[in-house]
Amino acid sequence: MKSLALPAASVAPTSAEDHWSHSGNASTGSPVNAPEVDVPWWHAVILTAMAGGLGWGIRGQFGHESGAMIAGLLVSLVLARLFCPRAEAAVVIRAVAWGTIAIGFGGSMTYGQTVGLTHDAPLVGNWAALRWGLLGLAIKGGIWIGFAGTFLGMGLGGVVYRARWMVPLWLGVLGLVSIGIRWINEPFDPAQHILPRIYFSDDWLWEPGAALKPRREVWGGMLLGLLGLLAFIRVRLGDVLGFRLGLWGFLGGALGFPLGQCLQAYHAWNPPIFHSGPWVTIDPLINWWNFMETTFGLVLGAGLGLGVWSNRRRIVLPPRGNTREIPTWIEVILLVVHSGLLVTSEFFGVGWVDRIYDFGMLLAFIPLVAVAGGRWWPYFLILPVTAVPILGKTVRQLVYQEPSVPAWLGWVLYGVIPLIGVTFLAVRWAQADRRARPAAEVLRPCLLVATWLYFSLNFAFFHFPWPWSAWTSRTPNSLVYWICAFGLSWCAGRRSAGEVTGIRAK
Repeated sequence: MKSLALPAASVAPTSAEDHWSHSGNASTGSPVNAPEVDVPWWHAVILTAMAGGLGWGIRGQFGHESGAMIAGLLVSLVLARLFCPRAEAAVVIRAVAWGTIAIGFGGSMTYGQTVGLTHDAPLVGNWAALRWGLLGLAIKGGIWIGFAGTFLGMGLGGVVYRARWMVPLWLGVLGLVSIGIRWINEPFDPAQHILPRIYFSDDWLWEPGAALKPRREVWGGMLLGLLGLLAFIRVRLGDVLGFRLGLWGFLGGALGFPLGQCLQAYHAWNPPIFHSGPWVTIDPLINWWNFMETTFGLVLGAGLGLGVWSNRRRIVLPPRGNTREIPTWIEVILLVVHSGLLVTSEFFGVGWVDRIYDFGMLLAFIPLVAVAGGRWWPYFLILPVTAVPILGKTVRQLVYQEPSVPAWLGWVLYGVIPLIGVTFLAVRWAQADRRARPAAEVLRPCLLVATWLYFSLNFAFFHFPWPWSAWTSRTPNSLVYWICAFGLSWCAGRRSAGEVTGIRAK
């Protein structure tokens, strides 16, 4: 094993074969921790596209950082299920948890007005505004998914990121973000019509004299933070997979966001097409915004899937070793603190909490460190921590804002029962983590639970648009989600040739 001057990380050999020959498993012909390398490329692309499309489409109802984590969880689970079924569960779940956390960072970037540049009624026909809006979406989408790819790769690339060194690493990234915001996203004084030189939200440049409410942007700071992180892990730590998947994630996001928005912009720019022929009946049933989000998810998922498939031989999954740095009692304290701040930020609007947890990269500080060094945290992150905001928003919507069930029943169905269920699974799987076991034992049921939990919550949010009932603007999206959910269920249940061989060997 190569060692770095920085005590933060120990780096595995650059090739998976070298690593496994050093692990003492080379003689078996089927190393326990070896990645699957015979996965067809179209499996990786199609299944991760389904995961991204389902997760990002559902995100549209729940929003922001916590909503985006649904897509990060589903995509990360599918990729782990395809390429790492025989590795130790403890190592793989940590990578899944990091991919889930990191995809939430981009929720801090404002993008509604950027989308508006391409389709708002006063700007329809303005090609310069369209091009500028699509460029802004490409940059913001690239940053959004670039972080997700980077952290997923950091979990799968053989570098051991210890908790005590994750703290200065993330503080350094946050420092770059602060510098980037001041350098790129300032000055910002809407009252005086003073905006940053590079600005992708609505601007008086496009609508002179209009009563606009420009939004503060932070994409410049996040871009500098992402570039700094990529440079550090590649040059200083030798993390090739994290670096490459960061670039693949950036590509998937940079293509997916503008491609999805092109559908919505085409609809806004060409009304005569949708006012004649069969479109007269179909158009009122299409939620173009939700289809934009679903398309974004399909493309970002496909991009990450192709990226992992192209670099599958660089996946290095060492035995977990002595990476447990955080005592259980500290894990519990961190879990209580983070959950309390998260719930307060999402539902109660306490000023000082909002100032900290409204920014996704600050919100992620405790989870990144705790997942790096804890035994319980990876499982709790991907299950109850991710679920709590979604369950709460479902209860708020269906019990209070659009009352569809009695309050007690709504709380039980959409809050209490799902939370108890995912918490029970997290405790059970984390307790079993004391013994080495193949990741597939966790990934199969976890992918099924995550898929159908979030599909069901969204289906209720859509007021149960069954295809045999009267169609609404939710029905077409729901049909797409059904297809994706069944595809992910097939992914959870399939067995690779390597898994079958391993089972027979036992």
